[in-house]
Amino acid sequence: MTLNKHKEALKVAFPYTIPVLTGYLMLGAAFGILMKSKNYSLIWTLMSSIFIYAGSMQFVSVGLVASGFNPISAAIMTLLVNARHIFYGIAMLPKFKGLGRKKWYLIHGLSDETFSILSSVKIPSHIDRAWFLFYITLLNQIYWVIGSGLGNLVGSIVSFDIKGIDFVLTALFVVIFIEQLLTKKSHLLEIIGAGSAIACRLIFGPDNFLIPTMILILILVIILKKPLERRT
Repeated sequence: MTLNKHKEALKVAFPYTIPVLTGYLMLGAAFGILMKSKNYSLIWTLMSSIFIYAGSMQFVSVGLVASGFNPISAAIMTLLVNARHIFYGIAMLPKFKGLGRKKWYLIHGLSDETFSILSSVKIPSHIDRAWFLFYITLLNQIYWVIGSGLGNLVGSIVSFDIKGIDFVLTALFVVIFIEQLLTKKSHLLEIIGAGSAIACRLIFGPDNFLIPTMILILILVIILKKPLERRT
């Protein structure tokens, strides 16, 4: 692959990540400030954002480590908090097929927001698919790493009350969802997702609805596969 093709893939990928840029810088900064409040240095903050890179689980991991690390409880907690990524992975199997070694990083970097972009984006025909997906994933993680690092540095200078700052993630989801509504002609997938979430929230309650929602969405997508393909 020539350098020009790399630049083209990066240039086309970057605009899709701009909504994530603002959200990840703020939310990453909140994580960095939290790490500093628990006396974790900049290097530990950056290493966590590079190798764990699990959004909400990173916030949970601060308390897990601070209270005394237990591998079994940490594994169970991670599964409960990030179980939705099982369904993300299943949904992305067709797009990740045949990408070679890049696939392993794409799996590692499949955050909520990255999944939202990759699952809906239309890749221009003249752009290399593998590098386009790679750069979207890489840029999003870079935003998170930079945000967490800056938060840790700022937290060493100024004390913050970070209560409620994690709402930035919710706001980011809303922005991406609205963008999909405005750019897509068919809204069947959005209706399935929102309807499933509302129904499971009413049935299972606020603490237990996430996994049933994912299962219901998967079932409905399988059942409605042909109508969805026709609308797409």
